[in-house]
Amino acid sequence: MSAEAADREAATSSRPCTPPQTSWFEFLLEEALLEAHLQKPCPDPPPVQLIVQFLEQASKPSVNEQNQVQPPPDNKRNRILKLLALKVAAHLKWDLDVLEKSLSVPVLNMLLNELLCISKVPPGTKHVDVDLSSLPPTTAMAILLYNRWAIRTIVQSSFPVKQVKPGPPQLSVMNQIQQEKELTENILKVLKEQAADSILVLEAALKLNKDLYVHTIRTLDLLAIEPGMVNGETESSTAGLKISTEEMQCQVCYDLGAVYFQQGSTNASVYENAKEKFFRTKELISKIGSSSLHCTIDEKRLAGYCQACGVLTSSSNSTSQQSTPYSQIHCCMRCGNYQELVKIFLEDNRTLSLPVQFRQSVLRELFQKAQQGNDALDEICFRICTCNTVCDVMQGRAIGIQFNQLFLKPNKEKIDFLLEVCSRSINLEHASESLKRKMAAFLKNMCLSLEDLQLVFMISSHELFITLLKDDERKLLIDQMRKRSPRINLCTKPVTSFYDIPASASVNIGQLEHQLILSVDPWRIRQILIELHGMTSERQFWTISSKWEVPNVYGSVILGIKDNLTRDLVYILMAKGLHCSAIKDFVHAKQLFAACLELVTEFSPKLRQVMLNEMLLLDIYTHEAGAGVSGERPPSDLISRVRGYLEMRVPDIPLRQVVAEECVAFMLNWRENEYLTMQVPLLLVQTNPYVKEDIVNDIAAEHISIWPSTIPNLQSVDFEAVAVTVKELVSYALTINSNNHFWLIIQADIYFATNQYSAALHYYLQAGAVCSDFFNKMVSPDVYTDQVIKRMIKCCSLLNCHTQVAILCQFLREVDYKTAFKALQEQNSHDAMDSYYDYIWDVTILEYLTYLHHKRGETDKRQIAIKAIGQTELNASNPEEVLQLAAQRRKKKFLQAMAKLYF
Repeated sequence: MSAEAADREAATSSRPCTPPQTSWFEFLLEEALLEAHLQKPCPDPPPVQLIVQFLEQASKPSVNEQNQVQPPPDNKRNRILKLLALKVAAHLKWDLDVLEKSLSVPVLNMLLNELLCISKVPPGTKHVDVDLSSLPPTTAMAILLYNRWAIRTIVQSSFPVKQVKPGPPQLSVMNQIQQEKELTENILKVLKEQAADSILVLEAALKLNKDLYVHTIRTLDLLAIEPGMVNGETESSTAGLKISTEEMQCQVCYDLGAVYFQQGSTNASVYENAKEKFFRTKELISKIGSSSLHCTIDEKRLAGYCQACGVLTSSSNSTSQQSTPYSQIHCCMRCGNYQELVKIFLEDNRTLSLPVQFRQSVLRELFQKAQQGNDALDEICFRICTCNTVCDVMQGRAIGIQFNQLFLKPNKEKIDFLLEVCSRSINLEHASESLKRKMAAFLKNMCLSLEDLQLVFMISSHELFITLLKDDERKLLIDQMRKRSPRINLCTKPVTSFYDIPASASVNIGQLEHQLILSVDPWRIRQILIELHGMTSERQFWTISSKWEVPNVYGSVILGIKDNLTRDLVYILMAKGLHCSAIKDFVHAKQLFAACLELVTEFSPKLRQVMLNEMLLLDIYTHEAGAGVSGERPPSDLISRVRGYLEMRVPDIPLRQVVAEECVAFMLNWRENEYLTMQVPLLLVQTNPYVKEDIVNDIAAEHISIWPSTIPNLQSVDFEAVAVTVKELVSYALTINSNNHFWLIIQADIYFATNQYSAALHYYLQAGAVCSDFFNKMVSPDVYTDQVIKRMIKCCSLLNCHTQVAILCQFLREVDYKTAFKALQEQNSHDAMDSYYDYIWDVTILEYLTYLHHKRGETDKRQIAIKAIGQTELNASNPEEVLQLAAQRRKKKFLQAMAKLYF
């Protein structure tokens, strides 16, 4: 039997697991219809999905007579299907932007491999070993397309992916999704292994000085008709779709720039390469024109890349680096030129080109530097905060808590600068009436908030104030100020300067202790302790900071060390390491733990195992916050260490429950369920507290009656489109009216539903603030419903702010003691803990705190809880009005403190 006859028999025979095969007449008809479809000027629907259909049919496994599954046969039917898929891609001019949007990674991988095969690239050939200049133009272009797609896919896989909310569970669909996910992971693994080769191939392509050609429907037909010819007519320079040298280089430069930019996150010097490629892309676009049919570059994204590279590269002689406010601000922050930074913010208050998030991030960085001991930055923080506040006023946003804090003690200099910012931020000749009213209201409210009448007069007599407020408004305001009773300023006695106190030994010890508190360098900590112990042998230096805490199970072992210096050093290294781990400063945490491990290995096998356990927990956190975010599996060594911990049965080793819980969670995250059911002790599984019922992620709706209560056909609803529409609508609505508390609640619900808990808390608190005069009045129960409070509780819990959880449990109509007690049992809390006890008014919770601290041996914290219980206004025999007033006062203070954290 001839090969062609065998193909016909294979194509027409029916098999048990597959439907009857299509006849040759139907194939020819389907191909004719395809060509007619592709020749339409604007095909509708787009033909991209035809690629999926053709390749799925061609890759279906076969079943032999013994019902054994075999790979898809290489017969004429499957070759035609693959050719049809290639023709669709050729019709789309091999535009990777279009193909990547519609095709999954496995399908596009299959399509480009078929292109390589039909373009006569031998399978198994390393592309980096091939001389592109010696290949036929369509063969070289096929290699370039594949390697461009490879690095684009690597870059795309590094971006965070939003988790799709699963629908009703369907076993077949879930299996299919899981298979595709595993196949995608395997392909990505191979592409990443070959990334260096792909980059070399593309770099070599930039040296080509000839036009290339890509396959069209015609050249694909030529190859199908005469498969024996080596590319046949396609070797000719006139066959296929012409891609000019400039167009090819433009695409390759852009893709190389993107992959270099991604690599720059681990190697900053690579940003120079990215910058070079992106700037070359811009030059090529200006040369070939943005209307090129074969070279489609997202110019807005390219501009963003160029701007970022200009900021991140360190070249000081580049004029382009200074062309944007971002790069100028970056340079000012890096070299400490803060006066110039203030000038940039003042200028931007007129142009409003900087995003509000960027302005806030710069201010946060300045605050952090100021808190680390740079007192000279206090004034700069005030000036930048003032610029941001005036910008917020002009754009209709609420004034942040930072400005109110920095303005607690106003003086003439602060008022002068505030008026200067207001004057330079508004152009009175061209400003709209709305903008003038916002600025006038701000200045008026500033006058009402000031107690010193001289400062009020400074504002009210200023030219801007006189221009913006009408005569009757100014007179009414001044009369109100004069009628206020003067208040005595008690802070008139000058305070002796710290530098006026003569130096002494105690001052030197105090300075060293201050350095000890701030330092996270283990060798510097060791040196400071040696110096301190050389000055005095009576002090226990592990007690100098109340923030240094190690778990009780470890504390008894560490404090049993006889040598005072070693005891202090071990305790402080562990306490600082745990703190760094809690704030996700994993680099310093690892250094501190490694130094502690080296120290205790010399004398204590028990503490050595403790440190190994803590370093295991740190490595789990590091992976989950780094490579694990993008779905990359942990290294086999880490999995082995986790298994070793779960199987460990060493007696007398102090163990923290959180280590076991995180190990179990780690194994569950990476689908080691079968191992867990066989190895984990049953007691640990039964007593694991990390099972919290979930709150429904429904979004609040103001007019719920007009929303449909049922949807007859769920398949007809594009839920993604609905979600995007709601987000954009709410975002736009808040630009119109930023103080609508119901819209703020909706915005918070959206962030809650998408697992952005810090942002959700920000908007929940803002909703309460705008309808209660910044919590000076009671927030209406219609705003802070039980549902809203529960969501705030969950946000705080997932942010590890467990004391805040306990306090919010009091806000419910019925206090949730179970959740409150469970939260207070958590020892790894990221909030202020005992400093929040003054906000608790429920005596039952305070009594539980007293018992808990007594049980743990935490005497200082127990005394704070007892002091909170002893306040007379919380006495149960008080009238109900007194108790309500006490609760309301604590609610107000707590919500204002929360706003300080999240605004």
